[in-house]
Amino acid sequence: MTVLGGIGFASPWLLTGLLALPILWLILRAVPPAPIRRMFPAVTLLLGLRDDESVSDRTPWWLLLIRMLAVAAVIVGLAGPVLNPQREADGTGPLLLLLDASWAGSAGRGQRMELLDTQLTEAGRADRPVAVMRLSAPEAPVFQSAVSWKTRLAGLKPEPWQPGAAQIAAAVEDIRSVSGGFDTHWLSDGLDFDGREQVLSALADRGDVTVFQSPDPVIALRPAQYADGAIQLSLVRSAGGSERVQGVVALGPDPSGTVRVLERAEVGFDVEATEATIALSLPSELRARITRFELEGQRSAGAVALTDDGLRRREVALFAGRQDREGLELLSPLHYLTQVLVPTADFVDGALLDVLPANPDVIVLADVATLAPPETSALIEWVENGGLLLRFSGPRMAASDIGRDESDPLLPVRLRSGGRTVGGAMSWGEAKTLAPFAENSPFYGLKVPPDVTVSTQVVAQPDPDLADKVIAALSDGTPLVTRKPLGLGQVVLFHVTADAEWSSLPLSGLFVEMLDRLAVSSSAKQVDAEALEGTVWSPVRVMDGFGQLEEAGNLPGVDGVSLVSDPLGPEIRPGIYSNEKRRLARNVLRSDTTLLVAEWPPSVPVVGLLIKAERPLGGWLLSLALMLLAVDIVASLALSGRLGALRRAAPLIAAVFVFTPDAQAQTAEATERFALEATHEMVLAHVLTGNKSVDDVAWAGLLGLSRTLYYRTSVEPADPIGVDLERDELAFFPMLYWPVTPDQPAPSEAAYARLNTYLRLGGMILFDTRDADVARFGSGSPNGRKLQQLAAPLDIPPLEPVPGDHVLTRAFYLLQDFPGRHSGTDVWVESAPMDAERIEGMPFRNLNDGVTPVVIGGNDWAAAWAVDRDGRALLPVGRGLAGERQRELAYRFGINLVMHVLTGNYKSDQVHVPALLDRLGQ
Repeated sequence: MTVLGGIGFASPWLLTGLLALPILWLILRAVPPAPIRRMFPAVTLLLGLRDDESVSDRTPWWLLLIRMLAVAAVIVGLAGPVLNPQREADGTGPLLLLLDASWAGSAGRGQRMELLDTQLTEAGRADRPVAVMRLSAPEAPVFQSAVSWKTRLAGLKPEPWQPGAAQIAAAVEDIRSVSGGFDTHWLSDGLDFDGREQVLSALADRGDVTVFQSPDPVIALRPAQYADGAIQLSLVRSAGGSERVQGVVALGPDPSGTVRVLERAEVGFDVEATEATIALSLPSELRARITRFELEGQRSAGAVALTDDGLRRREVALFAGRQDREGLELLSPLHYLTQVLVPTADFVDGALLDVLPANPDVIVLADVATLAPPETSALIEWVENGGLLLRFSGPRMAASDIGRDESDPLLPVRLRSGGRTVGGAMSWGEAKTLAPFAENSPFYGLKVPPDVTVSTQVVAQPDPDLADKVIAALSDGTPLVTRKPLGLGQVVLFHVTADAEWSSLPLSGLFVEMLDRLAVSSSAKQVDAEALEGTVWSPVRVMDGFGQLEEAGNLPGVDGVSLVSDPLGPEIRPGIYSNEKRRLARNVLRSDTTLLVAEWPPSVPVVGLLIKAERPLGGWLLSLALMLLAVDIVASLALSGRLGALRRAAPLIAAVFVFTPDAQAQTAEATERFALEATHEMVLAHVLTGNKSVDDVAWAGLLGLSRTLYYRTSVEPADPIGVDLERDELAFFPMLYWPVTPDQPAPSEAAYARLNTYLRLGGMILFDTRDADVARFGSGSPNGRKLQQLAAPLDIPPLEPVPGDHVLTRAFYLLQDFPGRHSGTDVWVESAPMDAERIEGMPFRNLNDGVTPVVIGGNDWAAAWAVDRDGRALLPVGRGLAGERQRELAYRFGINLVMHVLTGNYKSDQVHVPALLDRLGQ
């Protein structure tokens, strides 16, 4: 290579072509540009005439300059110019390029590969045979041409471990097996490791050794630990010397399964400090999703800390068929479960279909009888993948048809209709105690307290395999807890409620121990070598030198003791290992690992990694020549007047960039507008049926009811809203008015899932068949049959006609019947519990403290409530004064209904009666 003015040329003889540029200038000046052709009829008179003298026009000087520069760029580019050309290196003979190739060099791999490429280039110019060797995965050095090694640089990837004793021994043996001497360029990763002196001694016996090592410290992350309610992270670096702030991110899947940054924090190193720690206090939901921690800007396996079961507690999702109101926690069916699980588990909140993507460990269903089809299929898939479904019985399950005629996949046994009550006022027997647990039961060994009794339960039907599914029974042999496997998971059913309504089991310490035996409340614990003795762990995903996880493929299993005690290497790779349902992470660093800088003897020269790499300029110059030629073409067209067509095409080109509004943005804007409209004030809503006349009457009816509420009560609703079950959010509305028409389409499975969630969280639906004038409640009319079809997938509790002591009869007005435009038919609500009895001296029974999730009737209440914008009644009700009286009663029923939704059974709560009478001095 010839160097001229600091720039090297591979083919300098091509530069002689620059001497021809003046001649080319003169030639181009003599060639005029192409004339502009114009059609002119009089030109035909000049045909055949000759001019003895012709004078050519000259090309503009700036166009000649562009052409000269283009030709010069081509000549210089073909000469092979190189910026920062490297001088010939000292030394001759074979050259060994030795790399640590460990995770510590992953962050600076770009510099090392650039340096390696430069050294191969220099060796190729000097005709030196070259061999490349990695200490982390040594192979016998083979000296070949530098060009052949350049094609294999991409495969020289770092390994996720440092050279161990086995790799050092193999490398020393391979070095000593080479005949003849050679020089060595050692590209060190900057960290000290055992056996490095042995390798250096073997290399020094064969020739000169030069070390290339970066002065920047290596930084890594120790495994994360959970202590004192927070995640403890510890960072280490190989050397101090300056303050440094290092970012740490926590990665994990969101509910949709996409891996995202869940948390970010910054950790500061003091000037001389080589360690820094930080404690992250995260919500349990986020903590459970974290799969790895990473150091920002550090692309290496040492900058990654994988997480396993030792970082997380069990996640439990609780669902109840009845959602009680604030202030009534002691009556909640989930109260005792919550108290048991709070110290040892984390809760996942949300709707069932929203919780399942988060993959909780346990899902608890307390008296949930009916699930929507998408909920059922998703729950079955979750259990089959290893989940534990824990179910508790209750009045809804006892009154439902679930698991009666055929087995239900989400129940371990078939159930009898109704329930079994013992020890009550209407029973001759006494409350039953628990029988000792059998040896095959997971509860075997637990002591049964004698004061734990059961008064009511759901009874299992006798089947041939019933005995195999019973894991707890009463003293008379009746099954109390049953279980069956489903795929990789299991379904467990307690035949009593989760609260103390049917038994005293939730009040005892035995209940806590039983949940612990079912692995509901126990958290995963860290393991040590002794605990893993005799076990084999299969690799699930292993980590490469850059910290990226990849499938383990056909890698063999690893002994448990070796997994936690032996050093990393080809046999034990960092990654995630599993044994049955447990997962264990093996990281590059241990909790006590320290990093030390590699120190070299004075006889070994140490050079940095930063070099001025050669920059070939030929491609840039040829590209410049093409650009200049493109400018020359445009200029020539402009001089010849041929750019008019391009100007005429400009409008067509601009039309390509016209874009339409984004439909998704419009959809998001409409959703946001709907949410604001539904939440800025309390709003009543009706379900859109698709029948415009019915929907208009429903809207007008709710408008009349809203105005009546405004004038007579403290409730001040805004104008009503029509709700599309397939699109709109239901949680904004306390109640939905659903007029039933024979031809309205059934909601989709997703809509039914949202409706069930709405009912479980305290919402109410008023079903109105509007046919009381021609039929009674049931399937005797098309509307009644349609109602049965619409309500079948909903989780509706057992129903009964409104009893005389129901809160709907006195929530605001005292009522005996509930007419609308029609009158005379029954109105159905959630039935009272089986044990609800009238107490002496009380005017009504002590009913449950909840809101009935559905009210069903056919009196066409919206037609009786309907008014126009001026407040005039739209539809007639009855005749004369009797009709107006009926309309007034319809309004009063609507007010009672809304008050019941907003205040619950407040009027039925007789607990406060003595205190109120005492205050009044009665």
